[in-house]
Amino acid sequence: MLFLIRSVIVVALLFAASSISNRTFAQSARPQEVASDTLNPIESLVSFATRHLHIPYRSGGASKKGFDCSGFVRYCFNQWNITLPHSSAAQAEHGEEVQLDDAKPGDLIFFKGNSTKSKRIGHVGIITEVTPGYVKFIHSAWKGGIRYDLLNAAYYSKRFVAIKRMME
Repeated sequence: MLFLIRSVIVVALLFAASSISNRTFAQSARPQEVASDTLNPIESLVSFATRHLHIPYRSGGASKKGFDCSGFVRYCFNQWNITLPHSSAAQAEHGEEVQLDDAKPGDLIFFKGNSTKSKRIGHVGIITEVTPGYVKFIHSAWKGGIRYDLLNAAYYSKRFVAIKRMME
């Protein structure tokens, strides 16, 4: 009888391990760390980015130890097998440009660097929310690390350059 009970337990454990292994393999093609099957890819991207709030800013950073703006965007999009360069100016050369009125969550929003007089793109974020006259984005900022900001904030509205769509 004891042998029969042990055999049933072993078979059950092997079945469970096989089931977990198959599930892991089947999910490996999906974005890493994305939990919900009910979200579309863009909602999943925004959800994934949001889970990184408050990670500190790190110049040149591209990991959970700290991100710069383009490193954070690159890290997020890499989860969907979209490879972007590690420079906001170079990232701005990718994707399809869209007008501000057509912006959607998941689009990238680009800004001039520290100087409003500069023509060079120096900052990037991911749009998380859009309503008429309101654009919220997540980014890695020198002050505060991964955080939300609004396009209508004076600092960002003066530096706004473009919006690019990387995902449909």
